[in-house]
Amino acid sequence: MDASNAWPELDYAAGRETYETLHLLTQIVGKIRLSRTPSLNHSWHVTLYACARGLTTSPIPYGEGAFEICFDFIAHRLIVETSDGQRWHMPLRSSTIADLYATLMAGLAGLGVRLAINETPNELPDPIRFNEDRLHGHYDPDQAHRFWEALLRIDRVFKLFRTGFLGKCSPVHFFWGSFDLAVTRFSGRRAPLHPGGVPYLPDSVVREAYSHEVSSAGFWPGGGGIDYPAFYSYAYPAPPGFSSAVLRPQRAFFSTDLQEFILPYDCVRTAPAPDEALLQFLQSTYDAAAVGAAWDRASLECGPGEIGRPRAISAPL
Repeated sequence: MDASNAWPELDYAAGRETYETLHLLTQIVGKIRLSRTPSLNHSWHVTLYACARGLTTSPIPYGEGAFEICFDFIAHRLIVETSDGQRWHMPLRSSTIADLYATLMAGLAGLGVRLAINETPNELPDPIRFNEDRLHGHYDPDQAHRFWEALLRIDRVFKLFRTGFLGKCSPVHFFWGSFDLAVTRFSGRRAPLHPGGVPYLPDSVVREAYSHEVSSAGFWPGGGGIDYPAFYSYAYPAPPGFSSAVLRPQRAFFSTDLQEFILPYDCVRTAPAPDEALLQFLQSTYDAAAVGAAWDRASLECGPGEIGRPRAISAPL
């Protein structure tokens, strides 16, 4: 096993077409999970998760058993495994989305998994139905592998950051609609009804997602007004003075266009201690939300988790 902690170089211009293909493929796989999974708060039931070889759905219920779909960015395969021991895969390679979609659905049917999904992509301008999309489909194995290597390192840091919070907190998970890895903390208080109007996303989904006050952070490889890989952080609702908070590292900034704090990925990748640089961004942007909105920090926060040592608990007052 390579124990190197070197963070991979990511180039949005070089990887853009591969990211577009993966965005669409993760939407297909995510919609398959969506079609078989009961709704959970804040759309947590639809997400994917970083794993040792790529991204996975986790087990998806089907009949009395389950199946799981995994993007393998080492062997560059899309793998389906079932709880009765069956296994099927197809290569991840340049093709059309329409052909890749047809191959996957036929592969599932061959395993006895028959289902239907909404074939129109979400959260994308000018969407093309998966079964008709012959425009997208470029796949560069090196770019896909680099993206996954970055996700693994970010997933590790996000999970460490998550341990310092006792309140409600999301898993670290990958949203295929927006193509980002994210983690979200909640104050425990209801938020004002979200006005909706998020492009290419139903208002009902947005309002349920932001039913409660949040401080959310994440990573995406570029696009949507940022033509480089970056970390982001935002609060809903944003408290007074949020945009002028003092952040760490120094190259973090507030984007007036996105209404979010942004830290370019390269600022973390090239830092002497990348994990610490990212933790500084996560903590300082969370502080901006929690202080500005007067969260009950004494009840919600704790020290970071340690391997092999349970959190010390004293008798209640």
